[in-house]
Amino acid sequence: MSVHKAISAHVNNQNKMITAFLELDQKREAYIEEAITNCKQGIAFSTDKINKVTSLMNEISKQGVVPVRKYVTSDMVEEYVNRIS
Repeated sequence: MSVHKAISAHVNNQNKMITAFLELDQKREAYIEEAITNCKQGIAFSTDKINKVTSLMNEISKQGVVPVRKYVTSDMVEEYVNRIS
């Protein structure tokens, strides 16, 4: 029974990490969209919020369950906006 409990605890822990990662991923995507919108409109934008969330996501990824995310630069946002325009 203790093996079953250990496996269950491990799976539950991984599930919590994945759930937290997915929630952060949604927040990150929203911040990216905000930066893209501001860039399109010529409004000053920052990638600070994006990269703060990215940092949290990458801490979770150290457990090996979820992938690492790249940090975003202002140049990356501008290049993307120029490419889609």
